[in-house]
Amino acid sequence: MSNEADAYFETRLTYDKKRKVLWDTLADAVFQPYIGPDHTVVELGAGWCDFINSVSAKRRVAVDIWSGVEEQAAPGVETIVGSADELTELGDTSVNLIFASNLLEHLTHEQIDKLSNEAQRVLVPGGRLVLVQPNYRLCAKNYFDDYTHISVWSDIGMSTYLESRGWELERVEGRFLPLTVKSRLPVSEKLIRAYLKSPVKPKAGQMLVVARKR
Repeated sequence: MSNEADAYFETRLTYDKKRKVLWDTLADAVFQPYIGPDHTVVELGAGWCDFINSVSAKRRVAVDIWSGVEEQAAPGVETIVGSADELTELGDTSVNLIFASNLLEHLTHEQIDKLSNEAQRVLVPGGRLVLVQPNYRLCAKNYFDDYTHISVWSDIGMSTYLESRGWELERVEGRFLPLTVKSRLPVSEKLIRAYLKSPVKPKAGQMLVVARKR
């Protein structure tokens, strides 16, 4: 698995400095308000640790099957090299927020069921599962350009799936972000904040779903 993960990061998920600008801005504008100073936050499929390095919390944990996550985590961020659907190192009701970006489409439905169960186990009552995902309704043409995409999700499908698993939907944005930062267009905090506030989302391909543990 380690060799496969290394190959993926070398081909499909190479380092891009634009991501730091993006995630620092998203953390401040969107995600940090969900996180209290005494919270424990976990990022699943953390990879380059873009999200977990950008947020503030009492305890931050990055989980990924890629061993490189240990080098990418910022000082103070704990790392777990392992599968997102087996969170055995995290105790029951010990986490306030679980975040995953562009992860579930790489998993089978069986794995996602296990991930949902594990998230329910480790989250405190009222804890949140926050997902940023490619929205198939908006990016069907390019969805399978990534050879590791296994499952297909839209904002409607993801919402009904989570409800069927006992989650309470708090926020669903079908048009949240463009599909990728890999373009010639500039990436700046000002432009990102303007995009987030705009009622029109050109080139939107990512969705945002926030669900709470009942």
